[in-house]
Amino acid sequence: MKWMKKMEISPKIKSTILLLFLLFLYIVVNAFSYVNAVSKDISESVLRLHVIANSDEKEDQELKLKVRDRVLSYMNQIGANAKSKEEAIQIATSHLEAFKSLARTVILENGYDYPVDVQIGNFSFPTKTYGDISLPSGYYDALRIKIGKSEGQNWWCVMFPPLCFVDVSSGIVPEESKETMKQDLSEEEFTLISNQEDSGIHFKFKLIEWLQNVKITTAKN
Repeated sequence: MKWMKKMEISPKIKSTILLLFLLFLYIVVNAFSYVNAVSKDISESVLRLHVIANSDEKEDQELKLKVRDRVLSYMNQIGANAKSKEEAIQIATSHLEAFKSLARTVILENGYDYPVDVQIGNFSFPTKTYGDISLPSGYYDALRIKIGKSEGQNWWCVMFPPLCFVDVSSGIVPEESKETMKQDLSEEEFTLISNQEDSGIHFKFKLIEWLQNVKITTAKN
């Protein structure tokens, strides 16, 4: 004789579970849609710079920064009048050999003979803060300079609009650069990258950061 009866889930509970599942699915889909839209708008508004050192040795890291300084100085000259990311990319693309020559000159001046690879492409970037502007991790178009074996730490920045600081300790983003970004982003998107003090904005930024990191990790595996 059985003293325990199989328990059945009532139709009401089943309906509640189904509704909760559908609500969860709705939230997830909307979260992904929101992250993709915001990430796309942010990535399409900037051209970044990525310099990779030969190694993590002190001398190679110092050399990386010297190459960075020369490249930024040159880009500030040739791209001073760029009004859009597309225009900045066109300028950088037409001067790739000049960037490579500049990098090689700096390397030779400092007593090294490392090869240099310079290219423009779409690369994954970690979350980075420039003064009071924070860009979430994700894929961005960038000018990438690989020095030697390119096994050392990276240096990341934004070439357009110019958020890079040769004196990075100053941490001051030019107001004209912010205005350029405002023109390409919605009010909420610009607030997301410029106001991390608000808890709600901070949560949304972290959501974007987390989902983008998941996408980057998945793409690498």
